[in-house]
Amino acid sequence: MLKQNLSQKQLQKLSPQQIQLMKLLQVPTASLEQRIKEELEANPALDEGENATPDEKFDLTGESTADDEFDEYEGDQNDVDLSEYLGNEYEQPDYKTKDTNYSDNEDKVSIPIPVIDTFQDFLDQQLGMVILDDADQEIAQQLIGSIDEDGYLRRPLDSIIDDLAFTQNIETTTDKLESLLKVIQTFEPTGVGARSLQECLLIQIDSKLKQDAKNETLLLARKTLFKHFESFSKKHYEKLHRQLGLSSEELKVVVDEILKLNPKPGSAFSSKSKNDQYIIPDFIVVNEDGRLELSLNSRNAPDLKINNSYMNMIKDFNKSKKKDKRQKDTMMFIKQKIDSAKWFIDAIKQRQQTMLKTMGTILRYQYDYFLTGDEIKLKPMILKDIAELTHLDISTISRVSNSKYVQTEFGTFKLKDFFSESLTTDSGEEVSTREVKKILSNQISNEDKRKPLSDQKLTEALKEKGYNIARRTVAKYREQLNIPVARLRKEL
Repeated sequence: MLKQNLSQKQLQKLSPQQIQLMKLLQVPTASLEQRIKEELEANPALDEGENATPDEKFDLTGESTADDEFDEYEGDQNDVDLSEYLGNEYEQPDYKTKDTNYSDNEDKVSIPIPVIDTFQDFLDQQLGMVILDDADQEIAQQLIGSIDEDGYLRRPLDSIIDDLAFTQNIETTTDKLESLLKVIQTFEPTGVGARSLQECLLIQIDSKLKQDAKNETLLLARKTLFKHFESFSKKHYEKLHRQLGLSSEELKVVVDEILKLNPKPGSAFSSKSKNDQYIIPDFIVVNEDGRLELSLNSRNAPDLKINNSYMNMIKDFNKSKKKDKRQKDTMMFIKQKIDSAKWFIDAIKQRQQTMLKTMGTILRYQYDYFLTGDEIKLKPMILKDIAELTHLDISTISRVSNSKYVQTEFGTFKLKDFFSESLTTDSGEEVSTREVKKILSNQISNEDKRKPLSDQKLTEALKEKGYNIARRTVAKYREQLNIPVARLRKEL
């Protein structure tokens, strides 16, 4: 049986403005311009401003120069009183999102994106110089399309046969694919189309042997790769001594010849595409005679204001004596669009204030590091530390630090890389795990490569320096630094 009752509940909900602010906090400077363009297209009441105001700076002796409070606008949707919209608060931008080092007459400088051929395009061009019938041409193009950015064909040939049958209605055999793959493996860069590292290196050695078939070093290198690849890949040099019957000096010459080969033939092309991914820093830290200055890098984002046409329409409506229903409906639409524009402008402003406040606190916390660039001077720092100092929520600090970069005179770094756990030394001092990793990396860099240090010996070396950590922790830090085990670091 249904019953009606009256109850009172206390709920906590996020307003649309707060949700919008949280989303904007996650957006890096590189994507902010596109986000503003989307808003400009979606809301005709929002317009770009022309007058510039100085960039906001963060004073390390105090707080941000901007107001930290977010003035949320709340309007009555049924009220058509538009007097509050006639002020000029939003007619000119009251915040800055671009650099002022350029005059108004100068065009915006955008980063040029070079147009280059992809790895597959380069292979297709070479395929066009090979005489094949139409069916073989399509099969060869399918093989080229299956080659990854490293230059390897890692898909099984049976899967490629199925793809050809289902997508292009071409029936073929494994032998046909093998023969066409042999053709592709003659293309540049040498080693392309290999299905394993061993095959890739053998293709390159065979290519060299075609030019110098009697070269003893090349012949021994091919024998090593063809018959003793496992011993070579695992750096079992003592075993190779016995298998090849070579002295240490002779084996070193053979191994050096193999190390000249390229294990990733397609890397030259993939590195080009990766180099085109420009990093645009969100913060800039400048050392002015021992005094650090922090500023936001918002070079390409436009200033925002309320569209003048919409403001004039409100003025005309207020002057009008006769106000019919159609005019009121129009004003309600304009009112909603202006509200949305105000919220967006305020959210952008609050985004900048929150980012400056958070980064400024990090700068004070890690002042010695930003002054010298010495990683050993990095203090242990977690999200909670900055949240307590800024009186902001941990989730807000996380959004600010995620996908953001800071430019210093020592390089450009991810903001989240400055956060690390603490570790206590024998003297009772708390140090950052990044400091331990730096010392571990230096220890490995200075080791004798003929007798590299094992994880146990690295643990003992760190303990001598006062860092009492377990061997498994050393192994974890080594893996995080992408450093292989001692056996794979060994050199002749």
